[in-house]
Amino acid sequence: MLENQIISVEPVLRAGSFIGVLAVMLVLEARWPRRARVQARIARWRTNGALVLLDTVLARGVAFIAPLLAATGAATWAQAHGIGLFNIVALPALAEIVLAALALDAAVWAQHVAFHRVPLFWRFHRVHHADRDFDATTGFRFHPAEIVVSMIWKAVVVVVLGAPVVAVIVFEVLLNATAMFNHANVKLPAWLDRALRLVLVTPDMHRVHHSVRVEELNTNFGFCLSLWDRASGLYRAQPQDGHAAMTIGLEAHQDEAPAKLGWSLVFPWRRPEREGVDK
Repeated sequence: MLENQIISVEPVLRAGSFIGVLAVMLVLEARWPRRARVQARIARWRTNGALVLLDTVLARGVAFIAPLLAATGAATWAQAHGIGLFNIVALPALAEIVLAALALDAAVWAQHVAFHRVPLFWRFHRVHHADRDFDATTGFRFHPAEIVVSMIWKAVVVVVLGAPVVAVIVFEVLLNATAMFNHANVKLPAWLDRALRLVLVTPDMHRVHHSVRVEELNTNFGFCLSLWDRASGLYRAQPQDGHAAMTIGLEAHQDEAPAKLGWSLVFPWRRPEREGVDK
């Protein structure tokens, strides 16, 4: 069965797409950089790489111990028990995949907004925002605790939707790829950026979200589609200071600390200072 074959190669598919997209983004960043770097590249990459490695090991461990907390495990369980919208209302397979991917993208967007609005969640999510540079590696710089919360949320959404396993795998691959793309330090031609952001979140669009300015930090939450920000009124076209001059990161932490792994792991337990989000 095709679905079983796809499930069996999921780890290889996800790893291959991750490595491939990352390699392409790093080449594009070297050839057409949007901004000058403010921190040493090796230190940042070492920390961001260590975080994604920890996150991957943790996610695989959680999925092994509690399969229902993994999106694919939740989809398999829902399908076996006939639970969820798409297991009740029969639609063509392609329609189910497209609609499930759209719903999951909206759910991830809503989760992102919640990570900014809820003080407890923000404590962990600010590890992502503490990065003082903005490149493809920022796209996978997340605290392990945030990954667990995200896994639980996506599993709940998958069960409610009754999302097909194939749709979940396609979405996860797409999410990882677009996260690296829209965090890339790449200067796209203005005409291409304008065209792409009508549908997709571009690097220039998402970079605004990483500004130290609170009014910009709380906009452009999308990872894949720009639709949700536009429809909710949370879309902001450009940063006030321009992309080259804007300050990335958190205002209270404009030093070398965010590039350190130990600091990034314990940062959630430090009291937020002048970040303007969870006051």
